[in-house]
Amino acid sequence: FLVFVFYLGIIYSDYTGYPFPTAPPVDPFAKIRVDDCGKTKGCFRYGKPGCNAETCDYFLSYRRIGADVEFELSADTDGWVAVGFSSDKKMGGDDVMACVHDDNGRVRIHHFYNVGQWAKEIQRNPARDEEGVFENNRVTCRFKRPVYVPREETIVDLHLSWYYLFAWGPAIQGSITRHDIDSPPVSERVVSIYKYEDIFMPSAAYQTFSSPFCLLLIVALTFYLLMGTP
Repeated sequence: FLVFVFYLGIIYSDYTGYPFPTAPPVDPFAKIRVDDCGKTKGCFRYGKPGCNAETCDYFLSYRRIGADVEFELSADTDGWVAVGFSSDKKMGGDDVMACVHDDNGRVRIHHFYNVGQWAKEIQRNPARDEEGVFENNRVTCRFKRPVYVPREETIVDLHLSWYYLFAWGPAIQGSITRHDIDSPPVSERVVSIYKYEDIFMPSAAYQTFSSPFCLLLIVALTFYLLMGTP
């Protein structure tokens, strides 16, 4: 059989002057660099202190490349990870870009518009140069979208500043479902693509012990236990 295939290859090569065509190589997904955060790109990290793009509950980066903004997203989920651009920190009337892991193992970029608490998919998708991967139970993606677009309700102008909504959750047959946590994190202030910062937000598991009141309470209890009671 191998001889027969080889013989056919010779015939094909002689007839066309070219060997059998081969599939083009597939470039592996380049890992997200976090040492560039706050320098050549802006980053948001949500999760355990010191986490990176592979260990944070949620990670996002952005940087300007010519007339585009390149976004990188990653989250601890097997479904979807998204960023929304909002004028008021609340869900509703928001332009949303989501990276969705489908049943074929692919990660595709979708465009949504939040109508109240419901995300409606929009056919006009500003994403380009998209790539994504699902590895180690994480959805990770990278894509570009134009800084400026003609005025349209469902696609915001990134030249302006917006609050960023961060969300992730499960997917069913490539369709997104409700986000994993009841109150997904939101940027504290509006984000400008012209300013690069590296912002960390502790997840709920770490917020309790990071507040000044709780730290003071821990110190007081420790002092009480060490001193004992009269």
